[in-house]
Amino acid sequence: MLTLGVLASGRGSNFQSIIDSINSGYIKANISALITDNPEASAIQRAKNNNIDTFIIRPKDFQNRDSYYSNIADMLTGRGVELVVLAGFMRVVGRPLIQAFKNRIMNIHPALLPSFPGLHGQKQAVDYGVKISGCTVHFVDEGVDTGPVIIQAAVPVHDDDTEESLSDKILKEEHKIFPLAIKLFSEGKIAVEGRKVIVKGRREELSL
Repeated sequence: MLTLGVLASGRGSNFQSIIDSINSGYIKANISALITDNPEASAIQRAKNNNIDTFIIRPKDFQNRDSYYSNIADMLTGRGVELVVLAGFMRVVGRPLIQAFKNRIMNIHPALLPSFPGLHGQKQAVDYGVKISGCTVHFVDEGVDTGPVIIQAAVPVHDDDTEESLSDKILKEEHKIFPLAIKLFSEGKIAVEGRKVIVKGRREELSL
């Protein structure tokens, strides 16, 4: 059974979708800890509702960025975490954590990377006038949303879409593909070859 560590900063809807997928048996995993940088995050209550240990770790309590992420890496390692999941963690992950969990940190981004990285991917898509947007699960590297792509899902962008309406459509797909990516990892079906993520097995396993 895969042991997960989750980092979140806000409402935690993707965190909840992962919890639900574990509780239903879709993912064979357990969540060892929720780490948040925000004591007001709604994700904290979601963790409490599911008896998941929660740790509030704020950068301001550390001398520098590296010591902050070293502390998180040590905590997750000490709890036997095998995969780190960023479920709305609103910070760029630092090198100590990335090095400790190379190709073992997953993030979800509300755009079809490499288009529209960074903040407000949905607004960027609407403002640019694209006809298709979506979301991307990727491994985290030292860039901003530049790591190897694991799974993507597309949604149409209509002329009357706003940032909010597009966000709602994308979020529904996020709740599908993030658990799927974790499931594939837990089953040993993901391999990273350079920039490419190879999913072992039949293509049908990626159908949603």
